[in-house]
Amino acid sequence: MATWADLLDELNGTPVAERGRFITERSRASARRIAERCDRNVLYYSSAFLQKPQVPGLFTAINREDVNGFMAGVHGCDFSKDLLLILHTPGGLAEAAQTIVDYLRSKFRQIDVLIPTYAMSAGTMIALGCDRVIMGRQSQLGPTDPQLIVADRAFSAHSIVAQFDEAKREITGNPVLAHAWAPVLRSFGPALLEEARQALAYGQDLVQGWLQRYMFAGRPDALELSEGAAEYFGGQQHRSHGRRIDRDEARNQNLSVVDLEEDQSLQDEALTLYHLSTILYDQGPALKSVLSSTGQLWAKNLAVQQAPEGTPARAP
Repeated sequence: MATWADLLDELNGTPVAERGRFITERSRASARRIAERCDRNVLYYSSAFLQKPQVPGLFTAINREDVNGFMAGVHGCDFSKDLLLILHTPGGLAEAAQTIVDYLRSKFRQIDVLIPTYAMSAGTMIALGCDRVIMGRQSQLGPTDPQLIVADRAFSAHSIVAQFDEAKREITGNPVLAHAWAPVLRSFGPALLEEARQALAYGQDLVQGWLQRYMFAGRPDALELSEGAAEYFGGQQHRSHGRRIDRDEARNQNLSVVDLEEDQSLQDEALTLYHLSTILYDQGPALKSVLSSTGQLWAKNLAVQQAPEGTPARAP
């Protein structure tokens, strides 16, 4: 495996004008070698959320536009073969995750997902829509409970429901407390509680249905297993939306998990591909990309405004 430092040294030894090509061609070569070793198609979806924390999450998260990247990536794939999806993302819209999973499922019979480090939130939802999850010691999934934006802040749908329930209990027990709760409930608005409940049900139903149809397919207890896993990943017991769920915890929910370390060659190439993408995001304007083993590359770049001479450029 080429480490991050090794690859950066190679990049620094490359003429500046050739560095973009260096990263792109090395990445394509790694994806191609993974495809040859696994005898399947490979798609790598990744995001710059770690390298560009100053960029609003909307631009590095999974969104509806990303399906265009997957459509570009599958162009030229051999659809008689299965898919290995390599996924690195902080999450995003559940609706976009549904579109991506449904699209890929319309193209490939079996899909395994490999997580080099992070596949959180809606990324976890995509992983739960696959047949197997390949994870290393460093890999992690996360809770799938939806986050609602209220006054430019994200709130867990669980916390919104819990707060309304608490207000109802306290006001029922002591009507005088209605005055104390009034400013809080007024700030949330009358429809927020229903939106939170609908978002929770939507995410749970998606994950439960995918698990039943794919990962737990053919098992006599598929319905029970899928309901239990969906409830666990979407539950409120995690206390933090960013909480780490490692492969042992995933196995405890009956997920089909494969240790990445079982195949050293696959691990080396997958982590090399991951390191190359982190360097790409650190060194250039890219925010997210989809790379395929056929050589297709779709990238979303950060638009930089042209600043007057003598002043620094800034992102919109």
